[in-house]
Amino acid sequence: MIIFYILLLIAVVFITVSLIYSTVTLGISPMPSSSKAYNTMMKLVDETGSGSIIDLGSGWGNFVIPIAKRYPQRQIVGYELSLLPWFISSLLKKVFGLKNLTLHRKNFYDAKLPAASVLVCYLYPEAMNRIKDKLLFEKPKVDFLISNNFALPSWQSYQVIRLDDFYKSPVYLYKIGEKIA
Repeated sequence: MIIFYILLLIAVVFITVSLIYSTVTLGISPMPSSSKAYNTMMKLVDETGSGSIIDLGSGWGNFVIPIAKRYPQRQIVGYELSLLPWFISSLLKKVFGLKNLTLHRKNFYDAKLPAASVLVCYLYPEAMNRIKDKLLFEKPKVDFLISNNFALPSWQSYQVIRLDDFYKSPVYLYKIGEKIA
């Protein structure tokens, strides 16, 4: 019985250290979107055509798993650097047999983004600034960007939806293809 408690303690320490390390190195903790933001983002994705969907910072899979189930005909790609959230979402991908979902454990800033109908993200202001630069300098073939809570600096959004929550949180929709063409 003591072995069980030792293994449990090791697992708890590993999880805690992994999450703290990821938070410190990335500048943000893996935080899922609220259910209101999640539902709003899903509705916006419905209006983005039939191309691939790329989640920049796919975390625990709270968005990429349901969107891959919802659109089995669309290619879904997730990028996540935090080990534990990436592992959990990879496990869920296998459990649900999602062949249209590709999960990368790598920094999307360093990746050459494939053509996509839509980029989806819930990041933080500095990350949004880096995404803006990536879009302007690399000019990937991307039609839309949906961002939960954080705007693309110096870009005019096509639509802003204010959630019915305590903070009136915004969800932004950008038409990217028009801006970088």
